[in-house]
Amino acid sequence: MSDPDKKNTKKAQTSNANQAWGGRFNEPVDEFVARFTASVNFDQRLYRQDILGSIVHAKMLTKAAILTQAECSQIIDGLQEIALEIESGAFDWSIALEDVHMNIEAALTARIGNVGKKLHTGRSRNDQVATDIRLWLRDQIDEIKPLFTRLQQGIIELSITESDTIMPGFTHLQTAQPVTFGHHLLAWNEMLERDFSRLCDCRSRLNQSPLGAAALAGTTYPINREFSAAEMGFDKPTENSLDSVSDRDFAIEFCAFASILMTHMSRMSEELVLWASAQFKFIDLPDRFCTGSSIMPQKKNPDVPELVRGKTGRVTGHLIALLNVDEIAASGLQQR
Repeated sequence: MSDPDKKNTKKAQTSNANQAWGGRFNEPVDEFVARFTASVNFDQRLYRQDILGSIVHAKMLTKAAILTQAECSQIIDGLQEIALEIESGAFDWSIALEDVHMNIEAALTARIGNVGKKLHTGRSRNDQVATDIRLWLRDQIDEIKPLFTRLQQGIIELSITESDTIMPGFTHLQTAQPVTFGHHLLAWNEMLERDFSRLCDCRSRLNQSPLGAAALAGTTYPINREFSAAEMGFDKPTENSLDSVSDRDFAIEFCAFASILMTHMSRMSEELVLWASAQFKFIDLPDRFCTGSSIMPQKKNPDVPELVRGKTGRVTGHLIALLNVDEIAASGLQQR
């Protein structure tokens, strides 16, 4: 190899030194490729879950005598400081570091030195991201559940108030048999009850820890997956390492739940739109939930239920997109 070649190789290796996988590469990643492959603009929302998983992983490595207690304390203190920096908006996210995991790990190493590099012992970004997504989705489900309960309680309370309010029941948009408004509202509640059950089932199935599967075949370090799983509130570790890093069924299941829920919400919204029309005049929506027309001042538009119907297509589209991505990835268990 000529001297210029040696210099170029050395320069390229130096430019890749901040990347966990850059050791075998002889030239830096193209700037466009770096931007195209980076996920940090999307996955930085996982920072809380990523830091939680890292703190638990550090505790597990200490329990396994891979880290000292002093090293563990340094790592945990550093991660907690980074969390505060992110929450304050002062953290500098770098596309060059690709994702939330490497951004946080690089910041930790810059803060506490080489001890920060020990945090990655016995794990890969593959099991790390799989764990983060499960933790994040579990948190989202736990935020959704009380909103569900509030909606159902409101419908049930209104159904009691309107239990003797007579209205026509329809088939084919033709008047069929008399029912009460309360009875119709309880039909909505039945749909929501099934949706809530699906949401709970989804949470139950996703609540297993992939941490410890590493890249795809585990690690030779004496890790304790049961300890890590329990510390993060998982029911148990996942069973198969290959499936652990490639499985996104739980995310697809959540999107399926969300699509069915939005279909039900769309049905309810369309009935509200019809009932509020001049042709039906069954209900009068409060002004604060409606909009007007710039050219027809007599109009009172039920925009909220109309927009609920419009957003249904987007949610269903996300499900189809994720199904297609999972199908493509499954052929090679595509992971980093």
